[in-house]
Amino acid sequence: MTARIRALAVSAAALATISGVPGESIQAAAAPPSPVVPPAALLPPETVPHASARDGFDLASALSTPDREESRVDVGGCEDVVHGRLIGTGAAGQGFQSAVPGGQVSELVARTTNPPDLTAWAAQAARCSQVTVDDAAGTAVSTVTVQPPPTVPGAKTLSYQQLLTLPGQPPELPGLRLRTVAIAADDVLVVLRDAGTTGLDLDTLAVAAWRHAAGPLGR
Repeated sequence: MTARIRALAVSAAALATISGVPGESIQAAAAPPSPVVPPAALLPPETVPHASARDGFDLASALSTPDREESRVDVGGCEDVVHGRLIGTGAAGQGFQSAVPGGQVSELVARTTNPPDLTAWAAQAARCSQVTVDDAAGTAVSTVTVQPPPTVPGAKTLSYQQLLTLPGQPPELPGLRLRTVAIAADDVLVVLRDAGTTGLDLDTLAVAAWRHAAGPLGR
């Protein structure tokens, strides 16, 4: 993995990208803060196979941390998709990141008065299927593929894969792969993301996370 792709891995898999910052066209208007999400809403550590070095975070604290210099993209309106931002303002939540063989996995459980429209998000991700990213570290290509999401009764779901490569990178060099599965209903959003070649069944983990969060959130 080149230094540029490593830099993208840090940027794309960091909690800022799973939690987000105020978004654009796919985000509704900001609203008052949501109810607190207890840490117990997160998956227990033993649920993620072979996970280690679990690092928890609070969404409010994460959003208060200044972002890195923003990347620029060559297609207008694709910034949220390129950076994986599913949450705008007016959200509270808990999350974690864990190292797993082949990469890392993260989870976020949020309550928000400004929930994302996952159907619109999937449509925008399809429109932003290939975008050039340009920032201080250099140039890379973001390729996004929307995939069939898991079916969850009473909820909307989203599944997509993002591949980050260097311009002109040969096919035998795979670049960095990111997978995301999101489930949302009412004011609750659960997001699972893995980076690298983890081999995790992310759909199953996301559904398990959704069901596990129901109890602590009183659903």
